[in-house]
Amino acid sequence: MRLLFFLVLALPLAAQPPYPKHNVSFGVGAGLPGAELTGPFGNSAGVTVNYGYRWQRWLQADLGLDTLFGAARVRDFVPTEFGYLRIRDFQFLVPFGGRLVLPLQEGRTQLSFGGGGAYMRYSERLRQPSSYYHFECPDCQARSGWGSYALVGGSFALDRYQRFRVGVTSKLYRGHTDGGRLGALPGVESLDRWINLFADFTIGF
Repeated sequence: MRLLFFLVLALPLAAQPPYPKHNVSFGVGAGLPGAELTGPFGNSAGVTVNYGYRWQRWLQADLGLDTLFGAARVRDFVPTEFGYLRIRDFQFLVPFGGRLVLPLQEGRTQLSFGGGGAYMRYSERLRQPSSYYHFECPDCQARSGWGSYALVGGSFALDRYQRFRVGVTSKLYRGHTDGGRLGALPGVESLDRWINLFADFTIGF
């Protein structure tokens, strides 16, 4: 009787379709600044990459990188022998944490909710004239700090084995950064918030 009882419990688990343990995502979208970044920073385009290890059907560990382009609206130039080279600003947000995955329709549709810690770094970089020349940028500024993030997303499988998926992911970042002056943001500690929204493509294996 005990063996029969355990077999009955195991049948639904055995009927569940397999799922990829390793998931690599690439996406494009935008970042919207908030808190004390409102005003000095503006909305900007961005890209994202994320690696997730799904160690259980409903749980996944995540490590990613969101890169935003020109949110600080820096428009400075540096004179060189090749003429004036433009200084550009970038925002790098590195989330590390986990998520709860809710598979629906036998896993074809998935909802995700998660969060964790985040490292934030904003920096100015000089646009180099070519790959053969490199000019230093003594006037370039940078600032960094730590914070946290929350995540919500959804995706849909493109194939029967659920190896390829398309979806939408939104992340809310909140933290503090400190360092040099960046655009109109003064060189003091600031309370930062970002809302990033990305359309993403995921490969699972």
